[in-house]
Amino acid sequence: MEPVEEQQRRPWVVGVSGASGTPYAAAVLRGLLAAGESVDLVVSRASRLTLLDETGIAFRDAHWREDLATWLARGADGKPGTFAPDLDDVRYWAAGDLAAGPSSGSYPVKGMLIVPASTASVAGVALGLSKDLLQRVASVTLKERRPLVVAVRETPLNGQTLKHLVALDEAGAVVLPASPAFYAGATHIQDLVDFVAGRVLDAAGVPHGLYRRWEGELGGASSRGD
Repeated sequence: MEPVEEQQRRPWVVGVSGASGTPYAAAVLRGLLAAGESVDLVVSRASRLTLLDETGIAFRDAHWREDLATWLARGADGKPGTFAPDLDDVRYWAAGDLAAGPSSGSYPVKGMLIVPASTASVAGVALGLSKDLLQRVASVTLKERRPLVVAVRETPLNGQTLKHLVALDEAGAVVLPASPAFYAGATHIQDLVDFVAGRVLDAAGVPHGLYRRWEGELGGASSRGD
């Protein structure tokens, strides 16, 4: 029999696709861990190229914990050692492992967050494909009626992608474009990244303090002391 703590573990699956925007994924992961949430991580093959290009970090299956720690410690400006997240409750699944736990609906998870979501991953999920673990878990999430948040990061969007996004919305997913707002009084790139990450966490119902919320006061952002 499994230990009680293992039976009770219900993580959020975070899927990182190949779209530009790896700082968004890092901020969401840090936010989940700071909130005491368990995380199962899937990093697509394409996203490794994006991560390497945007951060210089090579994400390796055999050294995923070391590489993840290096990645999450960096701020959106690329400065190392900005954060110190606790990775004790992170489980990693290789993108090619279609026998992984989250590929089955019987594996207990709270839901899935795809951050950032490329148009290719959007199309794959909307069409019900399972070419890799990220798409398979998204399909399972939808069929099990669990929360699925898709933080699409692309501009402009063509008609076919818009149709795919509508299909995801109709299937029950939350379509959340990675569009930062400015009413929160952003003064650094990390503020803009954290706003999008915070909205993703809002959609998942995970508490956080990543951005200043609108309170109905015009000029509130400009009057904030820094």
